[in-house]
Amino acid sequence: MEPKWLEWAKQMQAISQAGLEYSRDVYDIERFQQLRELSVEIMEQYTDVETEQIRGLFANETGYATPKVDVRGVVFRDERILLIREKIDGAWALPGGWADIGLSPKEIVVKEIAEESGYEARAVRLLGILDKKFHQHPPSPWHIYKLFILCEITGGEAATDTTETMDVGFFAEDALPPLSVDRNTEQQIQMLFEHLRNPHLPVFCD
Repeated sequence: MEPKWLEWAKQMQAISQAGLEYSRDVYDIERFQQLRELSVEIMEQYTDVETEQIRGLFANETGYATPKVDVRGVVFRDERILLIREKIDGAWALPGGWADIGLSPKEIVVKEIAEESGYEARAVRLLGILDKKFHQHPPSPWHIYKLFILCEITGGEAATDTTETMDVGFFAEDALPPLSVDRNTEQQIQMLFEHLRNPHLPVFCD
């Protein structure tokens, strides 16, 4: 479970964001601006991120606050799972990223697999939807839903150096490399292997 301070900061940010979107009274707007600043101060106090970066990434959105969606592609070959090595931290993750406006989850995951691994793929079915706050990820300023979509390779070849990734590989469940835990955990990878062994399992959902 995420720490209480993070839960409070995200709730304050969401309330202030909605208030700034829908309020018309100047005094209410001022109060919601103050509440947003308090959420920024909490994030600054408990993280190493600079204030301006927090304000830009965490407290700069408009409209009603909703969860962000992270879409991950799950590809197996010879009982091994496809992982890409992230340039941002040098660790390994399922190919994927933020959901893009205008694209369906299947379209997003196919695009991300191609861009990050070099493989062409076909999306098959949804395996799971997880709420990041219930899993062993580092604290995040956003409320994030993670979608895991099973895919099949249809062509292409491994691209070992792309804009975002520096290596591509297939790994057995008992020989996983160091994982980028901000993106996926060992427990989540194990859940995916369970679906490989038993394709009739229902979609897992938090």
